[in-house]
Amino acid sequence: MKKKPKTLALIAHDGKKALLVSFVRDHLKQLGKFELIGTGNTGRLVSDAGLKIKRRLSGPLGGDAQIAAEVATGRCQGVIFLRDPLGMHPHDPDISMLMRICDVHNVPLATNPATASLLINGL
Repeated sequence: MKKKPKTLALIAHDGKKALLVSFVRDHLKQLGKFELIGTGNTGRLVSDAGLKIKRRLSGPLGGDAQIAAEVATGRCQGVIFLRDPLGMHPHDPDISMLMRICDVHNVPLATNPATASLLINGL
């Protein structure tokens, strides 16, 4: 019986979307081994870069919360969230909640390309 691939979420703030696309292009082979989910616009960009991804709502409309729910219910085993630590975002409470849920459920969360590389190689 073939083992189901692990699910990995890809999220990026607007100022980090180009960095995520670059990361995706540099890691197409490794990322292709995962079932990918992502927030709205980020998911579209990942798809345009050549990977199949299931899109959720955009972050400000609840996409971060949807992904947190998948983490909490065991349907997502890792999160790459290239966030802008210097910017203010109207959905900061959702972002904090996603990070808290990852910690509570012991799910790895990468917030920069260096830790994202470690995450995809470690899963």
